[in-house]
Formats: sequence, C-alpha cells, structure tokens
Amino acid sequence: MLDRRNFVKINTIATAGMGIGLKPTWFTNNFESHRPKLADRKFTNKAVEATIKSIKAEIKDPELAWLFENCYPNTLDTTVEYSIKDGKPDTFVITGDINAMWLRDSSAQVWPYLPLIKNDPELKSLIKGVLNRQAKCVLIDPYANAFNMGPTGSEWDSDRTAMKPELHERKWEIDSLCYPIRLAYHYWKTSGDSSFFDENWQKAGKSIVDTFKQQQRKDGPGPYHFQRKTEVSTDTAPLSGYGNPMKPVGLICSVFRPSDDATIYPFLIPSNYFAVVSLKQLAEMYTIIAKDTAIANVCTTLATEVHNALEKYATAQHPVYGKVLAYEVDGFGNQLFMDDANVPSLLALPYLGAIEVHDPLYRNTRRMILSSANPYFFKGKAAEGIGGPHVGLNYIWPMGIIIRALTSTDKKEILKCISWLKNTHAGTGFMHESFNKDNSNDFTRKWFAWANTLFGELVIKTHRYYPGIL
Repeated sequence: MLDRRNFVKINTIATAGMGIGLKPTWFTNNFESHRPKLADRKFTNKAVEATIKSIKAEIKDPELAWLFENCYPNTLDTTVEYSIKDGKPDTFVITGDINAMWLRDSSAQVWPYLPLIKNDPELKSLIKGVLNRQAKCVLIDPYANAFNMGPTGSEWDSDRTAMKPELHERKWEIDSLCYPIRLAYHYWKTSGDSSFFDENWQKAGKSIVDTFKQQQRKDGPGPYHFQRKTEVSTDTAPLSGYGNPMKPVGLICSVFRPSDDATIYPFLIPSNYFAVVSLKQLAEMYTIIAKDTAIANVCTTLATEVHNALEKYATAQHPVYGKVLAYEVDGFGNQLFMDDANVPSLLALPYLGAIEVHDPLYRNTRRMILSSANPYFFKGKAAEGIGGPHVGLNYIWPMGIIIRALTSTDKKEILKCISWLKNTHAGTGFMHESFNKDNSNDFTRKWFAWANTLFGELVIKTHRYYPGIL
C-alpha cells in the first residue's frame, strides 16, 4: 500500500522530442475504449451502460465522447468490491492506485450514479453497501480518513496517533465525516429508501456530532493528535500533533485538509461550511427517519453555532476583490487567503450546497481564487487552474477545472474548462491527479477514480443544461 505522495511525478510520460501539447507517440486517434474487458470489470450496470450509450451518441467531438466513456464508469469498472455481509449489502471502494477506502473519495466516486438508483435495484444496493460500510468505518474511528478492507494493518502503523489494524491512515479531516452524510441524505431523497438509517448508522451519526463538538475544542485540545516521521512538513501536525494554536469561537478544527495536507490555521473554512450543510441533513434524517428529535436538535444547534461563527470570522475585506472568504482562520484574527483543488474548497461551496452561486460573497471569492491572488492558481501553456501544496507548485488539478465548470453559469467558461480537460489527459483517456501547467504529459496518478467519475458528472450536467456545448 502506498501513500498518495509517492505518486508525484512517477507517472510522467517521456516527452523527448515532443512539443508541448502533442500526444505521446503511442496515442492513436481511433478512440477505442480504454475500459477493462467486460470480464475484468468489478461491477457492471445496465443503467450506467445505457447512460454512456445515450450521452456518447449526442457528443459531437469523438475525443470528448471517448473520454466520457472511459471516465464515467471508472469507479464501477475498477474500484468496487461488492458483497452481502450479515444479510446487508457491503461495498468497499478503493480510491484507485491505493488499496484503501477514503470516506471522502468513496462517497464522491459513487455520487454521480445516484440519479440512476430510483429505477435500478442493483445500483441502489451497491450504493447502500457503501453507506453500510461507511457507518462501520465511522464506528471504528471517527477521526480516521482512510480504512483497510479488514484488520490488516498499514504502512502508517508507526504514526504517533491511536492507530488500529482496520485503519489505513488516521488524519482528522472534517470532510471525512461530511461526505457519508451527504451520500446518505441524497440516497434517501433520491430512492425513498430509509432502511440504511438503522441502529448502526444512528450510532455513527451521533459519533460524528460528538467528534465535531470535541473539535470545537472548548474544553481543551481534545483526544486527537497526529505526528508522522517525515521530511514533508504538510504530512504531519505541529505542536505535539495538535496543530497550530486556535481560539475557541464555535468553529470546528480540522488538523488536515481534504488533500490530506496539514492545515496552517486549524479552522478550515470550506470544511466548516460543509459541516453546516451536513448537520442540517443529519438533523432531518434523525427527525423524519429515526423520530429522534433530541439528537436532531443537537445537530441543528451546532449547525447554527458554526454558521454564526463563519459569518463573524471567515470573511475579510480584500483590497482588490472586496468582501471575500478566507481559506483558513484561527479565531485570533489570523487568516489565510488561497484555495486548494481538493473538495471541499472555496470554489466548490455551491457544488456542496453551502452557498448560492450568485451570492456576492461567493462571486468575489471566486474571482480572487481564480487569479494570481491565490498562490496555488497556475497559468501555463497547457491550461490554467487551481492546484495545491500536496503535489507542489505549477501543477494544475483536473478536479479543480471540473469544479470550476460545475459551479459556472457561463457557457464560454464551461466550454473553456472542457477544452482544457480534453487537451490535458496526455493521451491516456483518463483524468489525473495533476499535470504540469506547461506540459500535460508530465502528470501524477494515472488511476484516480474520483477525478474520472467527477469528469463524467460534468459531462452529464453539461449535456442536461447546456446540450449545445457538447
């Protein structure tokens, strides 16, 4: 098992004698499918195959149609292990080239298939299996971000934190607990099936709320700390593993970002926004499904407290862009202005239902983070877009370009994003973690299922709302 960081630059394609933007010599333009052979696919589904066929037929650009066919089913083709355990569906979803299940990634990887579950029992059961597995994971340890299929141990067992054999990694990230709620809530709303919200899920939900409250740190630093012996500063937490100082103001601490990088200031603003949305969704499930108004009220009260703290501490007056959101704050008045491609991000807030796309605060923030005011926004010969510290400077993440398009209402901007994505897959037919801003043949992670499936989601949304673009 490998850490994501081990994939930085090892997937670089040899480009000797090639001009920027040219496809590798092995690339052919016949656009034959790069999906696994049918017998080698992890899970096949009629509704997904029908969606591929119908949308692909309406895409005029053969390369874009080919990309969609490769990417949209990639999670099902390559990453899921579906079974029945104790009479319930159980689905383990690896992130791709790392044999572990991230709570965040697994939720996001199956998310684009949700619209199909209402009329497809097999796909519905698969996603219900993800929900069942995620509840088990949270009950094992709500502070962990990634899990093994079983109690096998991990290469990170030596980390200075409370590791267990079921854990792949134990980096505390708020969004790790938000994503399962998002998937559960929308599974319920789409299918009408509430049976997943059983005793296990209700216990997991209470554990999530307790963890959020612990990480408000009103009564001290709480039980979580993390240190790793490493030369990479963002791969470990300072001050004995508790992170940099913060002032308890009602926000929730996140020692790590959704990129699995350590925060600089512990209050990660996009993740706190995500937590507000998730707590409201959890409150609704406890109220309507579980008939537990007591815990529902706890969720609602906490959501209100975090929301009020965001309004007080998360904004600042930028000299160029006006009132904007900071990426991280500490409650003392210190603020960090940047954005990271990983979701939740400031750019992705409307995508997560946390803010309206036309909200002036979001519009100002969006203009700021898609400019040189964001130290991780890069423009090059291949494309422009947001990256992050995880891979390093001058590497753009396709995920950031996709989110930019998904949160845009400008057809020209959406078309530009799709064009960048089409021209930077380096002939592989798939999205990557990142690519060099000047040479997309220099990329990281050739098998990153979240980015692939997210690209499929973008094509489907564009086909639905802006069919002329395709």
